Amino acid sequence: MKQSGFFDVEKRLARLSGLGDQLEAFSQTVDFEVFRPLIRY
Repeated sequence: MKQSGFFDVEKRLARLSGLGDQLEAFSQTVDFEVFRPLIRY
């Protein structure tokens, strides 16, 4: 297995974003800060 390079993660995220990343769309719809007090430990 090839070791990931320094910028590989950034390139992968940029590619996903360009393809229409569903998590980005979801995060624009849902205010996750509402859940922060519930998940604090």
